[in-house]
Amino acid sequence: MIIARYQAGSETVFGLAEADGRYRRLAESPFVSLKTAKTVDVAADVRLLAPVVPPRVFGVGLNYVSHIEESGHKAPEFPMLFMKPPTAVIAPEEPIVYPRQGKEVHFEGELAVVIGRAARRVSEKAALDHVLGYTCANDVSERVIQFKEMAMGTLLVGKSFDTFCPLGPVIATGLDPTDLDLKARVNGIQRQSINTSDLLFPVARLIAYLSDAITLLPGDVILTGTPAGVGPVRPGDVVEIEISGVGVLRNSVVAEG
Repeated sequence: MIIARYQAGSETVFGLAEADGRYRRLAESPFVSLKTAKTVDVAADVRLLAPVVPPRVFGVGLNYVSHIEESGHKAPEFPMLFMKPPTAVIAPEEPIVYPRQGKEVHFEGELAVVIGRAARRVSEKAALDHVLGYTCANDVSERVIQFKEMAMGTLLVGKSFDTFCPLGPVIATGLDPTDLDLKARVNGIQRQSINTSDLLFPVARLIAYLSDAITLLPGDVILTGTPAGVGPVRPGDVVEIEISGVGVLRNSVVAEG
């Protein structure tokens, strides 16, 4: 099942993708029910928005074995977490803004998990029952600021500039998060290619670990980490993140101001 959040005229709605290139609107938020209404919209006539307006975005560092080996770091004993603000979230085709103080901005293709119902102290076995679905993410990062922050034991601004969290294009339900192909391209050139079986801490483990301390809320997003191949982008570049079963998240990069 494919859930899209989109603008149809002056309305912002959720809809389920149908095989004929149309969206059938949901009667309520997908976090309440997937019951459909009568209204149908043609996909070509709507504008896709970020598939969720998340209360919180949780990020995970060093979570692909290939990326750990690439970076030369020791594998973490438990998930290495940080947060990005909701103001970083943008939609497919919206531009990533290269900030004025930016010196080295990198793309990071990632699988994003959308929480569907509240989770508190859930087991790994039950964790996926709390997931609505999955989408593509780009955990954009300003490395110079990020590494200076990390040297002080913090991590915020380098990950959190406005537009530094593209999400989309849709939420796909019913996928196996342990066996999804992820690819990232810059200007059409493939830079990342991995299967989520390479994750050090799989999705169920991340949810169980987080929910032991924090009640996860409907709409929360977990970015599960990026594989080897991350690198810089510049204004004028186009970044595409593709995940099997979800689709392609595409964003251009523009200079601030």
